[in-house]
Amino acid sequence: MKGDRCFSQKCSMIRKPYSPGQKKKKKRRMSALSEYGKELREKQKLKEWYNLRERQFRKYVKEVLGHRGKAEDAADLLIKILESRLDNVIFRLGLAVSRAQARELVSHKHFLVNAKPVNIPSYQLKKNDIILVKPKSLKKAAFQNLSATLKKQKLPGWLVLNIENLEGKVTGEPSFEEVAPPVEISAIFEFYSR
Repeated sequence: MKGDRCFSQKCSMIRKPYSPGQKKKKKRRMSALSEYGKELREKQKLKEWYNLRERQFRKYVKEVLGHRGKAEDAADLLIKILESRLDNVIFRLGLAVSRAQARELVSHKHFLVNAKPVNIPSYQLKKNDIILVKPKSLKKAAFQNLSATLKKQKLPGWLVLNIENLEGKVTGEPSFEEVAPPVEISAIFEFYSR
């Protein structure tokens, strides 16, 4: 219950426009970001979205910049490379709840690519590659009750999944429009062109 004081002008909630409790340091006002800061932020966003380290990400961008194509072609090529990684495809198929979990499952050799075990998360998949969960791994907790969540999963157009066998297939190439990354790719190329 409030006391009588809170019904007068002396109420602390009226006099002080901030909430009660220990005061935090005032937030510093953010000035407008420089061009470099914007480019850096876009790079960090895409790098974290795909759960990559700086060295890996820089390698992919430099590889794309080496092809010297149009900006649209370069952005499309970068997205194709990033989306075709094995850990990302596992995530897109719904066999893992996050890219970090997909990376861990791949490095623990829970998947077969074209009937061969692969433990490299950055393995580049091509059209007609088949990804299969190892039969021994089906007993693991990560793959239990997966079929219920896979039925709700919306797959990209370039992937097909057989829910009964937990077998995925790459049927095409990822497109920039379908992926729609939350960043401005041209800013990333500007950052690495310095």
